[in-house]
Amino acid sequence: MKKIILSTIILTALYSCKKEGQKTGDNHLASDSISTVETKQPEAAKINLKQTSPQELSKDLAKSNDTLYVTNFFATWCGPCMQEIPHFKKKIQELNGKAVKFTFVNIYNKPAWETEVPVFAKESGLADKIVLLDDSKIDQNFFSNFKSWKGNGIPFTFFRKGNNTDEIEGSMSEQMLDEKINSFLQ
Repeated sequence: MKKIILSTIILTALYSCKKEGQKTGDNHLASDSISTVETKQPEAAKINLKQTSPQELSKDLAKSNDTLYVTNFFATWCGPCMQEIPHFKKKIQELNGKAVKFTFVNIYNKPAWETEVPVFAKESGLADKIVLLDDSKIDQNFFSNFKSWKGNGIPFTFFRKGNNTDEIEGSMSEQMLDEKINSFLQ
């Protein structure tokens, strides 16, 4: 008797379950809440980031005036790059209103320009400071902007104020970034 009751319960449970994607009476595909959430386009994907060319960026890197230009080359997949971003964000807030311009150049991962980079831009609040550079368009002339960097490692940060320049290849601590920026602002 127990076997009959147990079998009946199992059959009833199986019969009452609908398969995912089965048509309902309204001719709409049935779906669970997880798949509905996954099909929604994230808000960050609506962010339009500016693409730049090596020539345009070279012009920006060569600006020689009283503004301090801090240009950081990064990729969203780069752990050391992501570790130093909070230091830059803090410095941006501290220097708000001063003659300092921060630019973050996403490089080496063009497929992520439609997905990870917009999400990062929105979450970090840096969307207005991020530009996209297609590394396949970079030639050796581009690297003449730098003393030592040849594009072989990121993060890379280039500093310029007037005719004074400096560069750091590798991740910077908060203290190192502070010291570097303060040396230009004195």
